[in-house]
Amino acid sequence: MTGVADPAVDRDPPGGGAAPSSAPSAAASRTRARRRRAAWLVVALALLAVAVLASLALGARSIDPAQVLAALLDPDPALADHTVVRSLRVPRTLIGLLAGAAFAVAGALMQSLTRNPLADPGLLGVNAGASLAVVLAVTLVGVATPAGYVWFALGGAALAAALVHVIGSAGRQGAAPTALALAGAAMTAGLTSVITVVVVRDQEAFAAYRFWVVGSLAARGADALVTLAPFLAVGAVAAVTSTRALDLLALGDDVARGLGQRVRLGRTLVLSAVVLLAGSATALAGPIVFVGLVVPHLVRRVAGGSHAWLIGLAAPVGAVLLLAADVVGRLVARPGELEAGLVVAFLGAPAMIALVQRARVVRL
Repeated sequence: MTGVADPAVDRDPPGGGAAPSSAPSAAASRTRARRRRAAWLVVALALLAVAVLASLALGARSIDPAQVLAALLDPDPALADHTVVRSLRVPRTLIGLLAGAAFAVAGALMQSLTRNPLADPGLLGVNAGASLAVVLAVTLVGVATPAGYVWFALGGAALAAALVHVIGSAGRQGAAPTALALAGAAMTAGLTSVITVVVVRDQEAFAAYRFWVVGSLAARGADALVTLAPFLAVGAVAAVTSTRALDLLALGDDVARGLGQRVRLGRTLVLSAVVLLAGSATALAGPIVFVGLVVPHLVRRVAGGSHAWLIGLAAPVGAVLLLAADVVGRLVARPGELEAGLVVAFLGAPAMIALVQRARVVRL
């Protein structure tokens, strides 16, 4: 006997066809998010290419882009423009590119690790440690050139960050975000007081510190870049490796442990990446603050909850910001120039205020 279809079961939904979906599928949402992030990454890389070209071509002496390309591919030592490009602007551009990316990534890592939207690499005492090391190098060792500050700045940054980590890890919670922030603030205050005592007694140290603390890409040669490139490379690898740990730590320590994350190891890896990146960038360009503070906020909405995308977007945007600030500083004060750190602060402060105001409006 053949079965008879139950009309109550086989009836089509009103309007015919399949039942409408109440929301887009999760897979489709993830695909759209990846495409949007990839599109923004392409935009960031395109802006980076423009910033690199501007850094090589513009300054007290403007050089035609065709001459810039010729200087890179087929240099003629007899041409002054080729000499300027290769000996002065290429090292300066590479330093701005690497330092800007390193500051931005280190800032993104610090904000995620401490869960503090106002965190930057200086929160670990990196800037204060590097500055004190430079001042002591001038007063005690007699170092007189920015290229000579590199090792002292890197060592001071690493030592200060290590002390902050030891102090912040002394409690039962280990290197908890609040403990790290408090330890970093205390370390920065203490080291800044020591710096003040030293520079008010030594005019030479004060002159060197004044030039150092504003941040600049000038007078840093290729030797410093070659010296610090391995530290930047290791820091970049550590940053990329730590993205999964940050994704899990964002859910809370207990949830992260439940998902198999070793919390102390994850935080130590992130801190190591911050020290290597921020310490090397500070040694190269000085304690430039706003890059690590502003850039993560600019890219966080696009990156969403993915720390891999946050770092991937922050790196080129940070390089663009620092290179653009350096170019603007060269153009507004011809034939002299403004230091990149001053221009970044001038551009970064309004951007930070706008971000805070927008966040306040969203909450209201």
